[in-house]
Amino acid sequence: MILPTVAVRRAVAPALLLPALALFGGAPARGAEGDLGEVLVTAALRPLPASALAASVTVLDGATLQDAGRQHLEDVLALVPNLNWAGDTARPRYLQLRGIGELEQYQGAPNPSVGFLIDDIDFSGLGSAATLFDVDRIEVLRGPQGTRYGANALAGLIYVTSAAPEDRDGARIEVGAGDYNTRSVGAVLTGPVGALDSAFRLAVQRETSDGFYRNVYLGREDTNNRDELTLRGRWRFQPSERLRIDLAALHVQIDDGYDAFAPDNTRSTHSDQPGVDAQHSTGVALKVAYAAPDAATLTGIATYAETRVKYGFDGDWGNPQYWAPYVNSFTELQYRHRHTASVELRLGTSPERGLAWLVGAYAQQLRETLDDASAGNSYDPLNGAYAQDTVVDSAYRARNVALFGMLDGDLGRRLRWSLGLRGETRRADYQDLTHDFIAGTVLGNNFGPSDRLWGGHGSLTYRLAPASSLYMQIARGYKAGGFNLSQGLQPDQILFRPEADWNVEAGYKATSPDRALSLTADLFWLDRSDAQIKTSQQSDPTNPNTFIYYTGNARRGRDYGAEGSLRWQLLPRLSLGGALGLLRTSFEDLAGVGAAGTTSVSRELANAPHWQAAVDAAYRAPGGAFARLDVTGMGAYYFDLPPNPTRSRPYGLVNSRIGWESARWSVSLWGRNLLNRDYPVRGFYFGLEPPYYPNKLYLQLGDPRTVGLSVVLRIGGEADGRGRQPAAGASR
Repeated sequence: MILPTVAVRRAVAPALLLPALALFGGAPARGAEGDLGEVLVTAALRPLPASALAASVTVLDGATLQDAGRQHLEDVLALVPNLNWAGDTARPRYLQLRGIGELEQYQGAPNPSVGFLIDDIDFSGLGSAATLFDVDRIEVLRGPQGTRYGANALAGLIYVTSAAPEDRDGARIEVGAGDYNTRSVGAVLTGPVGALDSAFRLAVQRETSDGFYRNVYLGREDTNNRDELTLRGRWRFQPSERLRIDLAALHVQIDDGYDAFAPDNTRSTHSDQPGVDAQHSTGVALKVAYAAPDAATLTGIATYAETRVKYGFDGDWGNPQYWAPYVNSFTELQYRHRHTASVELRLGTSPERGLAWLVGAYAQQLRETLDDASAGNSYDPLNGAYAQDTVVDSAYRARNVALFGMLDGDLGRRLRWSLGLRGETRRADYQDLTHDFIAGTVLGNNFGPSDRLWGGHGSLTYRLAPASSLYMQIARGYKAGGFNLSQGLQPDQILFRPEADWNVEAGYKATSPDRALSLTADLFWLDRSDAQIKTSQQSDPTNPNTFIYYTGNARRGRDYGAEGSLRWQLLPRLSLGGALGLLRTSFEDLAGVGAAGTTSVSRELANAPHWQAAVDAAYRAPGGAFARLDVTGMGAYYFDLPPNPTRSRPYGLVNSRIGWESARWSVSLWGRNLLNRDYPVRGFYFGLEPPYYPNKLYLQLGDPRTVGLSVVLRIGGEADGRGRQPAAGASR
């Protein structure tokens, strides 16, 4: 079913809202099945119930991802307090937790602040791979994960787990269609292999869409299109109760267009050379766990991943007719190829009661090449002629080796403590050649920085009642140093130092005795030393490709705020939920690069809204009807660091899904951004328009109102439980 017209979309949007609200009345009294259930956090070094983990964590379960999401992590980001993302790409590739994280395509070494794992495979800085088809859960650990993951988790860790193999034969087929020529089809096959004491799971899905912009110069609707393919495979071998082997494989093929900016900030673009944002990621992980009798469990994890990124854009966002009588034509195209391999060993005892210990070792090697081509020319009577034709070829390799350990114990019946420590060494090698075909020169860089880093945590958890507790945690995270490559920098601005942060956090977690109500809340204070802050400056106002990208060390930074979530199973079939994040950020004394030379800059971080909120209601009737309504919003934030002074405006979005389901099938009507709000996901402030090239704010807009229909058919084990479960929660 295709819903292509504006009139149809306007008719369908109220229809999605009204039935959802109507279903919330007249539900029967809550019975024994109105139970939210226990939530296990698997992203930690050893699995723990969320209520026992002395940290701020949000878990989005499979039901939430199916009912509140649709295709990509982007669809559910707003459900997580103090998690945001920056545009400049077709899908979220760069994420921020509590205001800390990268904003855009980096230059030089990949050095992410937010760890990102899919089935233990490292895709940090490559978030476009986070499609949602056949994903079982997403866990977000906020705050530095110095013990758990080290150098790539200064701000936190996002851990994605795909659905596990089942011990019964089962299958699922999903098809969908929507406006903007959206189509999707997916299938899942799972079951046991009795002769091998194992089970398998295979999943494949592809979604295509024309995207949400019209290129008026080319007369096309699909220059910002989406074409996203996901293949997943899992195999579980368990010959005994003590030995388990899990193999996971993933291939995500993102072939999206990138034509998302217009000089007049509308959805009508004028590019004569539309861009591309493609990411092809393939990864495999092998996990082996052996539990010795009445002793420790040995866990080994080995992973390998390869990613190819093709990213390019029309640098002037126009065409010869648009800029006439001036000449203004620039393009940028990058080819990135990354390999990562890692191995981790852990040996530890059960953490539930008494004294528990864990020791481990970790090693990772990352190799990446980048080819970056910038070309173009401009001419106007005031500024004369300018031409650019450069190619940068670079190669990078980094090796990380870490040792870590944890101790947990009891201080009486109610108080439990935990201590963790991680030491890490990191060695990087980088070299490049810049070919300037206009000047006829070849210049090169060669760096080999190395760092010794450490982090850890200490925490206390006080159990107030069987299902409620208070906790306090102090944690230290770290991030390796790096180097800048932009021309025009001073010698002392090439290298920047490692960063460290201390996070002090106190929280409360509780579940009611009947397990119908759960609440989490925390306060945090994060202090950063040598905070790595990235800014930019346009060195030539007549050339939109000539930015000086510069990462420096601010003397210090501070982030503080609060987070909370609530889940209430109000009635057996009706649940309500909400999440709130409050945040303040700052950095002090960054030696910035400006038009007048080096300056000292202090301000808030970019892409760090003061508040983020989400409210949801979900209902499932005994006859099979279901509905979910989500309202999310965020406050204003700076788009970038100085010299960009521009800010967004607060906005709110409404999403909904309604339908009918049984154990064997379901059909649902979904809608995103039902009120059709225009909201930005990225903002740039620079000079683009001749002849005077005044600085101006240019926006990349988020998705407009979209509606569609999904149909799911389940067979065998895949049908177990569907259509008979209570309303799903937004987060636990």
